[in-house]
Amino acid sequence: MEVSLQKIFEIWLSGGWVMGPLFLLAFLLYTQAFRLVLYIARTNLPGNEEFAWREWVEQPEKAKGRVKEIIRYTQKNTQSVETVRNRFDEVRIAQLAIIEQQLKFVKCLVAAAPLLGLLGTVLGMLQTFFGIATSGGGETATVVASGISEALVTTETGLIIALPALFLVMFIQRRAHQIEAKLARLESLTLTCLNLGAKNLITT
Repeated sequence: MEVSLQKIFEIWLSGGWVMGPLFLLAFLLYTQAFRLVLYIARTNLPGNEEFAWREWVEQPEKAKGRVKEIIRYTQKNTQSVETVRNRFDEVRIAQLAIIEQQLKFVKCLVAAAPLLGLLGTVLGMLQTFFGIATSGGGETATVVASGISEALVTTETGLIIALPALFLVMFIQRRAHQIEAKLARLESLTLTCLNLGAKNLITT
C-alpha cells in the first residue's frame, strides 16, 4: 500500500505545476456535480405515485410530499386556466432554473479539465525541446524523459477527470428532463380537472 501511494505521488509530481490546478478543478467539479445530484434527489417528484396524481388533483387533502405542496400552491384561490399555468411556470422556473444554472457551471469545468491537461502537455513538450537544445551528453535523455512524462501525465489526468464527469452531466440532464415531464403531466391533470369543474358549473 505504501509503495502504491509513493508511486502515485511520484507520478503526480512528474506532471509539474499544472497538476495542482487540475486537482482543484476536479475537487470543485465533482463537489458541485454531487451537490446537484443531491438537490435533484430532494426536489424530484416520486414516480411511484403518479397513478394517484389525478385523485390528488381532484382532492388536494389526500396528496403527499412535494406533490401536495405544488398542488396546493397552483390551486389556491385560482379560478382561471391562465393563473394555473402561470403558477406552474413559477414552480418550473424555481425548480429547474437552479439545476440549469449549476449544470452550466459543471459543463464549463468538464470542458476545462482536458484543456488544462493540454496546457500541461504543451509545457512538457516545450521543456523537452528546450532540454534538447540546451543540454548535451547523458543529460539530454533525462530532460527529454522528464518533459515527455509531464506532457503525458497532465493529458491523462485531464481526461480521467473529464470523462466520468461527462457521464454525470448526462445523468443530471436526464433527471432534469424527467422533472420537467412530471411537472408538465401534473399541470395537464390540474388544467383538465379545472376545465371539467368549470363545465359542470355551466351545465348545472
